[in-house]
Amino acid sequence: MNAMERVPQHPELSHVDLQQVLEALVDPVRRSIVRRLNVSGADIACGAFDLPVSKSTATHHFKVLREAGLIRQYYVGTSRMNALRRTEFEKAYPGLLSALTEEPAQVG
Repeated sequence: MNAMERVPQHPELSHVDLQQVLEALVDPVRRSIVRRLNVSGADIACGAFDLPVSKSTATHHFKVLREAGLIRQYYVGTSRMNALRRTEFEKAYPGLLSALTEEPAQVG
């Protein structure tokens, strides 16, 4: 199996509705993944995230984000890499990614 055969399907953002995006980002673990990708500005391997969930649950979270059009996944060797679809997402939903991923203001 070559790397192209292992790359999962990614939806066109025109086929993703806003409800699916909001549901993907309501989970704090998924929001933390998107925030980290947004801040880093670089693609990050699944295994490089320090998530407070099991590996199988983390895999589910990455799948939800991919199906909501927020991330693109591809392989480098045996590592599954994650890229934030920032430019595409900004065209489809201007300002939404920033609004949903910024850290909440500290009160007090």
